[in-house]
Amino acid sequence: MPPAEPPALSFVFPCLNEEGTLALCVTAVKKALAPSGISYEIIVADNGSTDRSRDIALELGCRLVPIPVRGYGAALKGGIEAATGSYILFADSDNTYLYEHTASLYLEAVKHQAGMAIASRTTGVIEPGAMPPLHRYLGTPILTWLINRLFNGRLTDCNSGFRCIRKADYLTWDIRSDGMEFASELLIKALKARTHTVEIPSGLRCGPPDRVAHLRTWRDGMRHLLFILSEKPSLFEKSGLFLALTATLIQLLALITGPIALGPFNIFDMHSQTLLLLIGILGTQLYIFSCSLFLRSIDPPLSLTRRLINMDEGSLFFLLLTVLTGCLALGASLTLAWARSGFSGLQHANNLIGAVHFLGVAATASFGLLSVHTLKKARSSPS
Repeated sequence: MPPAEPPALSFVFPCLNEEGTLALCVTAVKKALAPSGISYEIIVADNGSTDRSRDIALELGCRLVPIPVRGYGAALKGGIEAATGSYILFADSDNTYLYEHTASLYLEAVKHQAGMAIASRTTGVIEPGAMPPLHRYLGTPILTWLINRLFNGRLTDCNSGFRCIRKADYLTWDIRSDGMEFASELLIKALKARTHTVEIPSGLRCGPPDRVAHLRTWRDGMRHLLFILSEKPSLFEKSGLFLALTATLIQLLALITGPIALGPFNIFDMHSQTLLLLIGILGTQLYIFSCSLFLRSIDPPLSLTRRLINMDEGSLFFLLLTVLTGCLALGASLTLAWARSGFSGLQHANNLIGAVHFLGVAATASFGLLSVHTLKKARSSPS
């Protein structure tokens, strides 16, 4: 017999102990696709269920794909990898999404030749109690705005788990996340690849009252935020450089001019110098953080950043030696001056803060680069 033609659409359900709702979800998808004439398969990517979820999937004619690695993203990645359709649709198996929109979501993707189509909950009808207020009015809007702002998106719901993707596009995105941040990674990688993305209005319904949600608000929200920021190292690179250079230049001006009275304000004195010191070190730390992110990012850094990341190890050694020598020299001169004054109070606070600023920024940058080069070496070494 000739091999069967692959279906046009694969629907993937990630599943972990969903015996109470899985049959409802599968039946709803079948009902939505039946009149459309779309050829399809339904895959249940089981993430280690200990209830009857596996049996239910097989009884309903689904293809069961066991996924040994735990996590929402791991289950979906395994299910998508096993799918044979050119388009893959997925949604949670908790009966909260409007599965009756399955055909509409697929057809919208095909119509616009989109690499991704999203069923937006926020532009549809959300049943009372279906989405916690913290998610609806704070978490989802903020994360959606952040993704749109950083990656030039026009999304309305970055956290919708009801999506359709073209497998050929998906395979180019190099998706790695195993946890809930999979949803953010999928969007960001698609936007960075300039994949055409569309949305349809959908909604959300209340899940079973006795179901324990897999989502943990603060932990998973932080995972999303960390991943979003990790994909934009230039944000920390440019802001860090601006803060560090601006604060250091103003500190230099303060050392040259000394305290200045401007009407009721006394600037360039000890208090403003201390603030500049904090800003300078914070900016340097942000910049070094960006250097670490660039080790795994395909985004191009500034030429300065690229030179520092690729700095010769000998140059790094002498940079560290120079900074350590400067710190020891400052400590020795301060101790000597203190001893000469009979270990009484010294009136060198302004100059001392300025010196600590320059040495502190240099030390933060130098030892930060040491950590960057250590990570770089670890990544390049065979495991």
